Amino acid sequence: MSPRPLLSVTLALTGTALLTGCIDRRIFITSDPPGAEVTLNDVDVGRTPCEVDFTYFGTYEVRLRHEGYETLVTEAAADPPLHEQPGIDFLAMLVPGTRHTRIDWHFTLDPANNDPEGMIERAEAARERLAESSPSEPE
Repeated sequence: MSPRPLLSVTLALTGTALLTGCIDRRIFITSDPPGAEVTLNDVDVGRTPCEVDFTYFGTYEVRLRHEGYETLVTEAAADPPLHEQPGIDFLAMLVPGTRHTRIDWHFTLDPANNDPEGMIERAEAARERLAESSPSEPE
């Protein structure tokens, strides 16, 4: 093989590699009040406000904990934007430059109910529900 076709192929492959795009995906998480500990899919990611790099779109389990507030456990969706829909994403990657995907989640935490009387009432109600749902002992 002569050097000319080899050089052409090498330049074409190098040019293609240099001209392809990149993807930067981040989830920004805020809460009211700020400073809540955040766990995504059982992985601690920091305190709000925080940002997390992610690879896959889909539904994430989110847990927020803060002193004096009820722990919040919920699910949040990370939906792909148009340029990351299947098929379109391949074409978008051929365009030079970085594509930024930013997903914002905001959560509001409820103050904890630390009333001792209320806690006792809730415990008794839970005990009654448990007794009703438990199978009775055979006689």
